Amino acid sequence: MYFNFQISWALAISFYIHESVAQQLPQVDLGYETHRAISYNSTTQIYNFTNIRYAQPPLGGTRFAAPVPPVGRNPVVQNGSIGAVCPHAAPAWSPVGAAFTAAYVTGQPFNFSAAVAALQASNTSAPAPDPRTSEDCLFLDVIVPKPVFDAGQRYHKRGCKRQGAAVLVWIHGGGYTMGEKGEYVDPTGLIEASTVDGSEGIIFVAMNYRLGAFGWLSGPTLQSNGTANAGLYDQRLAIEWIRQNIHLFGGDPERLTLLGESAGGGSIMHQITAYGGTVPVPFRQAIPQSPGFSPVPSNFAQEQIFREFLDILGVATIEEARGLPSSSLIAANAAQIGLRSRYGTYTYGPVVDGSFVPGLPGKLLLQGAFDKNVKVMAGHNSNEGVFFTDPRVTDDTALATLIRDRFAGVQDSVVDYIVNTLYPSRYDGSQPYRNGLDRTILILSELIFTCNTVYLAKAYGNNTYNYQFSVPPGTHGLDVPYTFYGGFPSDPTINTTVALALQEYLTSFAQNGVPRGEGFPNFPLYGSSSNELQLNVSGIGTMMDSTNNPRCAYWQKALYY
Repeated sequence: MYFNFQISWALAISFYIHESVAQQLPQVDLGYETHRAISYNSTTQIYNFTNIRYAQPPLGGTRFAAPVPPVGRNPVVQNGSIGAVCPHAAPAWSPVGAAFTAAYVTGQPFNFSAAVAALQASNTSAPAPDPRTSEDCLFLDVIVPKPVFDAGQRYHKRGCKRQGAAVLVWIHGGGYTMGEKGEYVDPTGLIEASTVDGSEGIIFVAMNYRLGAFGWLSGPTLQSNGTANAGLYDQRLAIEWIRQNIHLFGGDPERLTLLGESAGGGSIMHQITAYGGTVPVPFRQAIPQSPGFSPVPSNFAQEQIFREFLDILGVATIEEARGLPSSSLIAANAAQIGLRSRYGTYTYGPVVDGSFVPGLPGKLLLQGAFDKNVKVMAGHNSNEGVFFTDPRVTDDTALATLIRDRFAGVQDSVVDYIVNTLYPSRYDGSQPYRNGLDRTILILSELIFTCNTVYLAKAYGNNTYNYQFSVPPGTHGLDVPYTFYGGFPSDPTINTTVALALQEYLTSFAQNGVPRGEGFPNFPLYGSSSNELQLNVSGIGTMMDSTNNPRCAYWQKALYY
């Protein structure tokens, strides 16, 4: 009896302390709800407002459609303790890609058949689904330093205007089928870097957006009763939410910088070129890192994917699909992406829809159909394509098949030009590759990732800041832990100098429009000499951008369809 009383008393005290602390945490009134910070780190002096709803649940009749802002008024104060991640899925080739990458970067031989057999023999079951998985996943996080938040509150209560803090908006990667706003992300290091020169610090915002079929189902039939590229609309609504509400947290709605890697960077390119530049974008600066997407321009290819999804579901129309339970849709999404994605692809991603995406971003940039009032800092890694390259594509025949698979209906003359003229099988040192495998890696690197950065530089009159992340082995995604260095337990493999330099360049660009670093080399403007900053363990300095080449110029014209 005494023991139980002691436990009850201890629980009561714990509850009282928790409630007292919670009541002391700040809250903001968003109109449709009041949201309270879930935590405060007294060491870093950072508030965490997590899982803030920015859209209504995209369920039932609003599935496969543009998101809708919240309405009404929730009388219960929210603190984001219950969050959600959007349904996601990974292609079956991913483990082979990881094994091949590990072998390639260490110079080890790789046997494709043996690798596949080993994976099958291991009988590794699929990871358990994240218990937070839900279609109702359109939430965002706001991470804000206490001095920034407090200053904003003082001015807001007095009805005064002030220049609020710069805001860095993170769009996560993951092939448009995986990931979530908090994965591999802790902005503590970035926020600390933003105060190195005595500045007040930045606000960091990260968003979820719909993935796989939920966010990227497309095609003419879908568009007759739905919205293609719904994931882009999710992102756009989240950005507009930030513009409308960030002043409540001490931020300046006129100082928004988008930051995103891989699919996040590719999303930023699509946001810059949205509606062909006829609608002003709701942000002022952008930092696409390894901006990536597989070009899918044709309605034929989109319709094939759409029909395949309905077939897996066992329905004939999108209206029937909307009536199914989430579990059925999630399973079909996982099956299509997991089992039917060709090597190196994820089935889903941005497509040309004639509206939000009137054309491929590279082509729109070439034509001047984009918002020209955006400042850009773009980065790519030195060895982007390895993970996405089928190691069996080593000769002309296999390469031609790969190109035909990528571009449905491509003309034979185009395939011939790519294989024999643009990337000829000459391995005598005259080309930037010395064997057939390296040729394929370069093609996918340039087509999907690196050429996108030079498209941006040229579109903005060479007045961009471009950089290459060359820390060995320079593979895709290696820069992410550098971007978020200091937010997680220290990693002995990370070069601290490069990490701190990158963070200062990123945050100073967000704050002032020019990337600078205290004690670090000058970051050059791209200019007519195609200058870019190289970040490497051997040093940080200026180099000529290798993506400014005839191959990228060819891809930008999109002559393959």
